[in-house]
Amino acid sequence: MHPVVSLLADHVAKHHHLFAPLLFSILAAVSNVHVPTQHSLLITAISWAIAWVPTVFLVGIYSNSSNAKRRTSWLAGALLGLSQICDRAACDKEGIWATKALLPFFTGIISESQLFSKHLALPTYTILDGPAAETKSASEAHSHAEPYWIVAVLTVAASAALSVYTASTTFALGLSSVIFAAAGLVLFESTIRGATEDNEGGKRGLVSANGSISRRASISGARREHQLAALRDVAAAMTVVCAIASSLMESSPTASSITWEPVYREYDQNWRDVHNYRILQRFLWMIPVNTVVNILTFIMLSQQGAVHTTLLTIFSYLCAKLQSAPSFLTILFTLVYGLATLLLYFDSSSSAVISDIRRSIRLRRLVLGVTALAIGALLLGRLHGSQTPYQDPSNIRSTIPVLAPESPLGPIPLDLSKGHPAAQLIDAAETEFQATLNRQSKSLAEAVREYRRRNGVAPPPHFDKWYEFATRNGAVMIDEFDTINEMLLPFWALKPATIRSRIANALGHEDSALIAIAIRHGAVENFQNGEEWQQQATIGMMKDFVKYLPDMDLGFNMHDEPRVVVPNDLLSSMIAKAKDAVLPRAAKNSAPRNAFSTRPQDLNDGTRFVETSTTKFNRFAHQQTWTHSRLSCPTNTQAQTFEDYAADNLTAYAASPLCYIYNATAFSDICNSPSLSSTFGFFERPNAFNIIHELTPVFSQSKISSFQDIVYPSPWYWMGKVGYDETHDTTWENKTNSLYWRGSTTGGFSRNGGWRRQHRQHIVQRLNAPDTASILVPHSSPAGPTQYTVQDIPRKDLSAHIDVQFSHIGQCDPGDCDAQQEFFTIADRADGQDAWYYKHLLDIDGNAFSGRFYSFLKSRSLTYKMSIFREWHAEWLRPWVHYIPLSLRGDEHVDLVAWFGGVELGGGNEDGKVDKGRETGRGNGASEGEKKARRIAERSTAWHDKVLRNVDFEVWFFRLLLEYGRVIDDDREGIGYAGP
Repeated sequence: MHPVVSLLADHVAKHHHLFAPLLFSILAAVSNVHVPTQHSLLITAISWAIAWVPTVFLVGIYSNSSNAKRRTSWLAGALLGLSQICDRAACDKEGIWATKALLPFFTGIISESQLFSKHLALPTYTILDGPAAETKSASEAHSHAEPYWIVAVLTVAASAALSVYTASTTFALGLSSVIFAAAGLVLFESTIRGATEDNEGGKRGLVSANGSISRRASISGARREHQLAALRDVAAAMTVVCAIASSLMESSPTASSITWEPVYREYDQNWRDVHNYRILQRFLWMIPVNTVVNILTFIMLSQQGAVHTTLLTIFSYLCAKLQSAPSFLTILFTLVYGLATLLLYFDSSSSAVISDIRRSIRLRRLVLGVTALAIGALLLGRLHGSQTPYQDPSNIRSTIPVLAPESPLGPIPLDLSKGHPAAQLIDAAETEFQATLNRQSKSLAEAVREYRRRNGVAPPPHFDKWYEFATRNGAVMIDEFDTINEMLLPFWALKPATIRSRIANALGHEDSALIAIAIRHGAVENFQNGEEWQQQATIGMMKDFVKYLPDMDLGFNMHDEPRVVVPNDLLSSMIAKAKDAVLPRAAKNSAPRNAFSTRPQDLNDGTRFVETSTTKFNRFAHQQTWTHSRLSCPTNTQAQTFEDYAADNLTAYAASPLCYIYNATAFSDICNSPSLSSTFGFFERPNAFNIIHELTPVFSQSKISSFQDIVYPSPWYWMGKVGYDETHDTTWENKTNSLYWRGSTTGGFSRNGGWRRQHRQHIVQRLNAPDTASILVPHSSPAGPTQYTVQDIPRKDLSAHIDVQFSHIGQCDPGDCDAQQEFFTIADRADGQDAWYYKHLLDIDGNAFSGRFYSFLKSRSLTYKMSIFREWHAEWLRPWVHYIPLSLRGDEHVDLVAWFGGVELGGGNEDGKVDKGRETGRGNGASEGEKKARRIAERSTAWHDKVLRNVDFEVWFFRLLLEYGRVIDDDREGIGYAGP
């Protein structure tokens, strides 16, 4: 035999006793990660049933065990089953891990409890240094106390490595689970030990707290049968308890009800087939894995005892934690845990060499040193994490004052002696945003109080689970969800049954253009309609929290354009009823129930959507839509004037002298701007316009301000449809100092010259026009601050800084397509990643929201955005802080590009004409505009990684569906989360 092979074989034979612990740790970690929470009880029941079957064939179904031992085994199985039920009830796999660190502690306490041993006839446990020892000397008494400092280190290390914020319910269930599991394991061990002792005829060995025992040199067949009988009885109890609980708590294991994983890209087939295959594969694989873990648990208990088994169990949780959320602290505390476990294992060893190592002061100092380092790093991380996520070091001035306009409905004036309007707006926005960040809630109790302050009622049920989900995943914004409550406010005026009936009727008609999703028993039971990517992304977004949602049917808009617009008289009445009658009644309930009601009678089991023969949606594709779209505008707004042509209310959103946007929300409110009827493509001829005038819960990716759709994070973003390739990006200094945009003529369908009334064509045409543009020119004065005056320059003087072109003409009749081909200069199609070579990126609405916005923010460039469509992120992404808002008029466009680009313009010559623009650099200079451009670009990149991750979409979506679930609950005034 080869020497290496021989050496390997010798080591395997020498350390064969480590095989079971190692295999147990690996398989238990795999089980912790991959067992689907929604079916954990069913998998547990099946795996224990599989373990039970062979024991019946080996030792019989009722023999080889006394009545007392059998009852103890059944009790052990029942307690272990209750532990599994608590884990399942928490519905929070990672959250429950935090309490598992206490498992060895409770196991040791229970195994040492004389009262526990007396009533359950447990064997006597005595600490011995070696299995052959028969007397206890003074040094052995010292050895009895010696492992406790190591247990303390183990508990601290495991708690720190596993802990995340846990809400009160999770902690209570987790603690209950640990106590049940500890008691069950001690009882399970006692039945195994009792079987051994009963068959050794009074020559019983003494058992130590860590499970070591003096054994005979050989184990008789009768002893093995009694041990297997103990396994049989425990397995039977576990199977019965978990099977009953599974039937009561869990849905059937159908392909559509088990947690879905986004792995469809791995296969070249229909994603539904992949979805079903992967679910079945995951479910079936976990059964044999859990079966082996159960058998290894039995082996470990018989060989090592309950305490050592729990230590290995904790190690499996640590490995699972490393897989799900690796971090420096987790790795460090896992190292502490491993070293301490090694020492504790040495304490139970009979080897003289190991005993010397055990007593090595150097090794102990290493453990204590690493522990101190880990705790210090933990405290430092907690201190750092408690600080404000974003802190701008600049000296920020106070918010911008809103002064009376010089003319009715005109823009508000700004004092140009205080600086460029963009600088004033940036400073004011940064001040406001910093205040928003500073006031975010730091605890669950604070979040509940802030919710009540803003909304007057308690948060929805499972708000504690939402808070835990948000904080565990590093969500920055905890309180900024007013958009959700504003969207759902009118629905409070409708009876829950009415809301459910309306969406059921909409989902039942084939022409409603809605993706239908049925949630039952905490899982997606059924879904239909729509494109595959939108189906799988929408379901994927809710996969980690669907277990907390009530039974309900959801309808998601398949079109880009919004769908629901309610006339103003009805809408205002519903809002008044909700504010004045319904919500005040709900606010009176000081102790709401933290649970949703059971499935109402008008909701089926979710296996099908009831078909309807009629639909209330009306189609107006390729027709002008302004009249319908303004229906919900209040009667005192400019959009509802009697005249055909009315002035825009610039006072609400624009600042002089060039109509800079100081209020992006008011700018996107179409009720302020009747001019949009002839300048925005959606109102000219939208590509799709399928609307309903009854308040119906339709979830859309974006909407116009006057529509009542419920906006949710777009699956387009969650799927990463427009990606950002960092390898194509470059540093700010290397970027071209120009405003860049490439796109197509989406936004509306052009017929009979309608493209002249669409927003993308308007912006591209004006930026490339041969006329003049107004800009602000600074005039320095030794006696005072720099003054700005408005002067006109030929647009061609800044042509080197404008690179905005169409690359495709579409959505038009042939004649209109030809006219646009002739009017515009059509650039070659460009790779989307080419945009990163430019300092200034322009983002414009298309048929609805622009799908490139987030990738623009992620890049190292400065984003300019012209948007009328509203999305979910309005409170999380702030204009003048993370991007530059642009108007549709475009009076300020050229001036902003010049100011942020550092283009210096003369102050005027003797004829009063402005000198031709001359660039002081490539946008890398020290002017105020250049420095702010770079700072906003850097800030948007960092902020993207904090609030625009997929998990941030899920946090927002989770909160939205909890709120919606309460609105459609028949007992909505009696449910909610009262607080910790």
